[in-house]
Order: sequence, then structure tokens, then C-alpha cells
Amino acid sequence: MRSLALAVSWLTVLPVRTGAPSREVAGGALRWAPVVGAGLGAVAGVLVWSATALGVPALVAGLLAVGFLALATRGMHVDGLADTADGLGCYGPPERALAVMKDGGAGPFAVVTLLVVLGVQAASLAGIGASGVPGWWIVAAGALACAVGRTGFSLVARRGVPAARPGGLGALVAQSQPAWVAVVWWVLLAGAGFVLAGWPGPVAVVLTGLLTFGLSAHTARRFGGMSGDVLGAAAELGTATTLLVLAAATA
Repeated sequence: MRSLALAVSWLTVLPVRTGAPSREVAGGALRWAPVVGAGLGAVAGVLVWSATALGVPALVAGLLAVGFLALATRGMHVDGLADTADGLGCYGPPERALAVMKDGGAGPFAVVTLLVVLGVQAASLAGIGASGVPGWWIVAAGALACAVGRTGFSLVARRGVPAARPGGLGALVAQSQPAWVAVVWWVLLAGAGFVLAGWPGPVAVVLTGLLTFGLSAHTARRFGGMSGDVLGAAAELGTATTLLVLAAATA
């Protein structure tokens, strides 16, 4: 339960008090991340459903839902996506890339990446909201997508991938996730996706898993290991990929 409380504290704006986490508790928090993500995604789905039912244009509803997710997570995952994009866009050695990521500014790679990834999320939510599916389906799709995105944490922090730099979240959770964690979550969410959308559901989950593994492998080579920024990038890219496949299935 300490790990669950830490996951809620880290991944949402809810004022959950936790002490200084140990490495074991921090690793457990990553394993709870899909549950926290499902809750956030469900609320985003409710926003899309409610807004479209009130006559709000679907794209506006999708943008509002994406804005809610950014606010509800303190913008942490969005910031990680931006920093990762700028780091990958830097052609220097790992030390140079990490310095660029730590700088805090948003370069051209970050801006374009944010526009594309968040735009895909908003447009996909809009497509689902305007497709005529029942309201519960929209809510379930949001929950599934955000859960799948955060399951990427277990791949990024898997054993065998060291921290790119000492200190910080990356060093605390690096190599904390055994292989079975990712396998269990992917199987469970693939099953949930099949119940929700038929074969497009598992396809979305598997495709997201492959893209996340590719991102993790590339950033590990490029940065010399994993970092907290890569965790955020995995969450946002995974959410966007899953929503895109689900939106295509409802088109």
C-alpha cells in the first residue's frame, strides 16, 4: 500500500503524503502506475463523453481532456517527452544530450514532438467521442490508453538498463522491474482491449509495447541508460498510440 500511495503521489496532483521512498517502494510504485493511469484516463473519457453530449465540438472536447491529463499529472510526463525529444535531437555524446535535457528549455524538437503527440491524443479522443459509441466505451478507451501508456514504465526501468545519471527519479527506479511485471501487465491489458474493441484492442497494446521497447533501447544507447524523462516520454507516446488505434477501430 505504501507503493500505491507513492504512485498516486508521484503520478497525480492528489495530496497524498508519503515519506522518503526506498528503492523497493519506488519500484513498487511503478508497478501500480497502470492502475493510477486507468483512473486518470477514465476521468478524461468522462470529460470527452460529457462535453460532446453537451454539444461541444469533438476536437475541443479532446483538447480539454488532454489538458486535464497534463494538469492532473503536473505536466510531468509532457515535460519528460519534451526533454527526451530535445536530447535525441542533440547529436553530441551522451553527456551533451543529458545536459540539453537538464537545461529545462523547449527546443524545436520538443515543440514539434509535443504538437504531434498531444495532437494525436486529442484528435483520437475526438474521433472516438464523435463515432457514436456508447459513453461507457469512451470512458473505457481512455482508461485503457492511459494504463497502457504507463505500463511502459516497466519496460523502461527493466533490469539490465542502468540509470543514465546519478541521482533523481531515474537512478531510484532504474533496473527495478523484473521481466514478469511487463509481461503480466501487457497480457492483462491485451485481454481488456479485446473485450473492449475486439482484435484492435490487443493490436493497440502490442504495438505500444513494441514502440516503447524501441524507445527504451534507443534512449539507453543514446543517453547511456534510462532517466525519468524517458519514463514520461513512454507514457505519452504509449497513450497516443493506443488511442490512435482505438480511434481507427471506431471510424
